[in-house]
Amino acid sequence: MNELQLIQSKIYEIRGQKVMLDKDLAELYQVTTGNLNKAVQRNIKRFPLDFMFQLTKSEFEEQNLIFQNGTSRWGGTRKFPFAFTEQGLAMLSGVLNSDIAIQVNINIMRAFVAVRQKLIMPPIDKFTALKQEIKDLREYIEETFTDYNDINEDTRIQLELINKTLAELQVQKTLSDKPRNPVGFVKPK
Repeated sequence: MNELQLIQSKIYEIRGQKVMLDKDLAELYQVTTGNLNKAVQRNIKRFPLDFMFQLTKSEFEEQNLIFQNGTSRWGGTRKFPFAFTEQGLAMLSGVLNSDIAIQVNINIMRAFVAVRQKLIMPPIDKFTALKQEIKDLREYIEETFTDYNDINEDTRIQLELINKTLAELQVQKTLSDKPRNPVGFVKPK
């Protein structure tokens, strides 16, 4: 899996927006989640609610997210993760200022563009694929019916041949049904 596909696999749809979670971003930026969140908190004015938001318990459970490092010793999650929208990710690049962060941010932006293009283009591609699939199914059904008709015709011919042979055997049996002498010892009269 190349880096672009890896990043795309970490993009979720939450609250109708494409987002990435703080844990995944920290992993990509090669920092701890705590340090990432601390950098964000130091610059919280740069991250309004449409750039970054914290997941609720129901959103967290709905996404089936499990964070091993974010669980308490009693089980469960201590804090729910933050989700960054595309604008939040762009803002994050200004907060994290390292060569790795710059390169990762470029790749993340490319991944978001690729996801957006997939969302825009597929209906036409899906429609074309469906048309092709319907055409293939029609051809398959026609071939099946043709084969079925051929089998029916062959079966009809074979049944006619069997009936003709049985009729001939019946005629032969009636011709050969002349009285015969009994087999075995016959007592003279």
